[in-house]
Amino acid sequence: MKKTNILRTIFMGAAAVALTACNNKTFTVEGEIANATDSVLYFENVALDGIQTVDSVKLPQDGKFSFKGDATDAPEFYRLRIHDQIINVSIDSTETVTVKSQYPNMANNYKVEGSEQCKIIQELAYKQIALQHQAIAIQNSPDISYQKGADSIMAIVDKYREEIKNNYIYKHPDYSSSYFALFQAIGSQLVFNPRSSQDDIRVFAAVATSWDSKYPDSERGQNLHNITIEGMNNIRYVRAQNQNAASALERAEESNLIDIKLTDNKGKEQNLKSLKGKVVMLDFHIFASDISTQRIMQMREIYNKYHAQGLEIYQISLDSDMHFWKTQTEALPWISVNDPDGIQSRNVLLYNVQSVPTFFLINKNNELVKRDAQIDDLDATIKSLL
Repeated sequence: MKKTNILRTIFMGAAAVALTACNNKTFTVEGEIANATDSVLYFENVALDGIQTVDSVKLPQDGKFSFKGDATDAPEFYRLRIHDQIINVSIDSTETVTVKSQYPNMANNYKVEGSEQCKIIQELAYKQIALQHQAIAIQNSPDISYQKGADSIMAIVDKYREEIKNNYIYKHPDYSSSYFALFQAIGSQLVFNPRSSQDDIRVFAAVATSWDSKYPDSERGQNLHNITIEGMNNIRYVRAQNQNAASALERAEESNLIDIKLTDNKGKEQNLKSLKGKVVMLDFHIFASDISTQRIMQMREIYNKYHAQGLEIYQISLDSDMHFWKTQTEALPWISVNDPDGIQSRNVLLYNVQSVPTFFLINKNNELVKRDAQIDDLDATIKSLL
């Protein structure tokens, strides 16, 4: 089944604006957005503590705009936005950057002048959009199975990661465009994830070190160092927990199953082991993920096909918003429970869940048989257990 990384994060499609320090000096971002008369164009700072509006303007008939800001001691990040359309701009010190586009597809086809960094960031943004379209095409293809779809998406993301790492970040780790590249994402999945990848930690470290040299004591440089250190500590923690989880899973397989007791969407406690005598699909899911709706439809098909023959689904939501989870599951026919500890829960660790969604098949004797990655033909495997 298709998967998204467990680490949930929001891709802002952010535009980076690099500023080099000059006291009491300003930069300018100006241009025109055609076909956007009376639309509000926002100029926003993508700050470390969130998006902050710097200025805004209701566009006139000719679509012209101009924003100014104070230059800082190190690169800073901004974006131009109308609704969900975001344009990447980059400024070097007191330069004037000119952006021309037209609404409603201004983020996909624009011209920029005045900064080489701006043009590199534009390249990265276009590549990210193309990657997103590839992933959506794979996800929506009726001819691709769950696992093949997940593998295909993983393959194109891996290829993209290598391209960006080698052709952009490692070539010029001190560039503001390299900083921008670190935080690109596809859907809710970060392309570079320092919380789960040793190699991605090295990419963050390369940029952090370069920023230390070029922009000493900058907040963003320190933030990169903090992310790198946190990632290293998290990798050590995950390795230790995975070893413990593997041992626990081995013990559980000897005693048939790791039991789970959680409360369902109707307020009733549901005991996984109490389903002995049925074939059970134990599913870890996040309803707030981009692929949730499609995957739930696929699970409905499986449930409708095999429930009368003895299949039950025990679905664990890792969503933090309880009201949202209950709303999403009120019409589902199978067992829907919520783990209040989310992705940090003991159940995630014990079952060695690396990504979500993930499912396991349990036979009628309460014995864990296989996890999804080990299953080539889901229908054939379920039939063999019924």
